[in-house]
Amino acid sequence: MPRRGFLGGLLAAAAGGALATAPLAGHAAAPQAVGLDRAKWAPRNHEMVAQMIALHGNKAGKRPYAVFDWDNTSIMNDCEEALLMYQINTLSFKLTPVEFAAIIRQNVPPGPFSKDFRNAAGNVVDLDSICADLDADYAFLYAGYKGLGGSKSLEEITATVEFQDFRAKLYYLYEAVNDTHGVNVGYPWVIYFFANMSVADVSALAEASNDAALGAALAKIKYTSPADRPGRAGVVSVTHFHGIRLCTEIGAMMDTLRSNGIDVYVCTASLEDVVAVFATHPKYGYNVPRENVIGLRLERNGEVYRNAYLKDWPLTWGPGKTVVIKRELVARKGYGPLFVAGDSDGDYDMLRDFPETQYGLIVNRMKNGKIGELSKLAADQLQSGKPRFLLQGRQESTGNWLPVETSIKYGKTAPQLLTS
Repeated sequence: MPRRGFLGGLLAAAAGGALATAPLAGHAAAPQAVGLDRAKWAPRNHEMVAQMIALHGNKAGKRPYAVFDWDNTSIMNDCEEALLMYQINTLSFKLTPVEFAAIIRQNVPPGPFSKDFRNAAGNVVDLDSICADLDADYAFLYAGYKGLGGSKSLEEITATVEFQDFRAKLYYLYEAVNDTHGVNVGYPWVIYFFANMSVADVSALAEASNDAALGAALAKIKYTSPADRPGRAGVVSVTHFHGIRLCTEIGAMMDTLRSNGIDVYVCTASLEDVVAVFATHPKYGYNVPRENVIGLRLERNGEVYRNAYLKDWPLTWGPGKTVVIKRELVARKGYGPLFVAGDSDGDYDMLRDFPETQYGLIVNRMKNGKIGELSKLAADQLQSGKPRFLLQGRQESTGNWLPVETSIKYGKTAPQLLTS
């Protein structure tokens, strides 16, 4: 069987035939066939999207466009979080101990984290305690590792209890900051670790992280800080979902949209330059133009990042995604996106805010919150001939879409339509 998706987005058309399906009951046939690979689309979603492309593509006058979220929509899992873990595991920092100490505290309110962030003794962890432990860990690693200020190899330095403590506590801090203080604090905070790196440095690091994550098993791994190094914060544990998978259906859809005169944009809550590596590099198959990737931005000195969020640039999460789409796209084009795809609360606003949007596609992660409200609305519209939102199923243990609206959570076998 030929490969689908990236290498064969227009396979059916190239073979001389369209990927035709019988229209669902109550649905008008598409005005013309488009080469949208069926792959693992839920059949109804595939038909709806193919009809949309056929109806609105290749039209004279204004050129339609689609906007895609990146993490957990265009790929399985989160490339920014994967990069943080890769950065930790490879000690890829260009920070002195003084600079590191400042960044882990930067813009984070002092005091205890939320009640969910307790140590092994059951006590709530606070910012000062965990930062004091990380200060000591990083000072040891900086003095010892040859990639920073010492002479030891990466293999030698990562075998130390100081590194084991550093990895568990820094990733724990990332989770605690986001869950306690929200992404408006946490998302800029995590990209401050790129300070003193050039755009080329971070791009190379992102590519290496992507390749490692694509080759890794999809697995949730629990990291616990060493019992013999409790420090002030105590022993803490945190889980990271390792591995990334490409989404061939999204890549093929992007190709089909472009070939039918519909532009493709990415709007992400990760650092724009990090996602640009994934979205634009030919080896990953999405082929998005660099200028069409919109995300978080840092201040720079020339090509070197500073630990400061770009002044007057929206935080591209939640309402900020709508703000930046209006500012960068609607202001120039005069109209909103035809199609929007997302998976989480961070995409809620852009999925629903534009009257020109025919479909909002929700990769079904069975989540609560605002995206849960839209998922419920999509579920209620499953029998509608003119839905506003579409649910697309996925199996988290493989990272692959499922040809249904239901999804299967990691570690589970039963499909679910909505969160239980």
